[in-house]
Amino acid sequence: MDIQRLNEVLAAAGEPAYRGSQVWEWVARGAESYEEMTNLPAGLRGRLEVDLPISTLSVRGEARSDDGTVKTLFDTGDGRPIEAVLMRYRDGRRSVCVSSQSGCPLTCTFCATGKMKFARNLTADEILDQVLHFRRVEAVDHVVFMGMGEPTMNIDNVLAACERLPDIGVTNRRTAISTVGWVPGIERIAEYEKPIALALSLHAPNDALRSQLMPVNDRYPLSEVLAACDRYRAKRRRKVFVEYVMLDGVNDLPEHARELAALLDPRIYKINLIPYNPTGAYDGSSPERIEQFRAILHEHRVPATVRLTRGRDIDAACGQLAAKAAA
Repeated sequence: MDIQRLNEVLAAAGEPAYRGSQVWEWVARGAESYEEMTNLPAGLRGRLEVDLPISTLSVRGEARSDDGTVKTLFDTGDGRPIEAVLMRYRDGRRSVCVSSQSGCPLTCTFCATGKMKFARNLTADEILDQVLHFRRVEAVDHVVFMGMGEPTMNIDNVLAACERLPDIGVTNRRTAISTVGWVPGIERIAEYEKPIALALSLHAPNDALRSQLMPVNDRYPLSEVLAACDRYRAKRRRKVFVEYVMLDGVNDLPEHARELAALLDPRIYKINLIPYNPTGAYDGSSPERIEQFRAILHEHRVPATVRLTRGRDIDAACGQLAAKAAA
């Protein structure tokens, strides 16, 4: 919902300021229409229905995975494509993976979004409307900024969205922002007073390989990125989650595992090993190679888990979002 436009419509109608809070409370609880907002005058409900869409986004298509994952392709008001994913887990968690940009300017070689043309940053309202789309279906309790785009290059709008997520049912401790290592953005998250989790897309244990996979490393090399993460840990007293996609023969060799273990302080970092979700650029590591990699990290006392892949069959898994028309 466009909150600024909502306040303008209410002011033009001569309504008291508290009407805006009433509308937002209904929307945050999953209301699908203004007609449901029974504590608003009927005339105002009708005016809002005409003057203000309940979402800034329109749905172009949706795809459903055999594992319960749902991917929705949206268009913004100016026709920019974005995708968001609802992930359902057996323990009852309902997590929404949201986009922060339409496309991405950083062109990581293993990521489908990086092959898209970058359009623009999303507004806080457009970010929240991705979550609210799924909230209208069922309650959600986790949000991860791991969809299209680099969240920390749009950090003002991302943090503005985080401010309102608790109203929808997602606490700050259940919100995570992922970054490829955009140091100014990491610094902003470290200074942010709310307990937002930080996830670092690392994917290589040295600068040469990381620059090959992620051109952003030429601007912010590993030493600068890890120093910023260390400052986040010191400020927020939370571990940094490291995302490491497993690419067959590229970054998954035993020497890479040992180098990674030497690079990361286990008091600060926890590693998520991510089976590669095909985008055409690389082959993914075998389960046996991933387990060997994890075991080497464990031997060096570096905690590591293998991420459960969701929605691969509908191109909804990590690195696969590319605004394809949903089936």
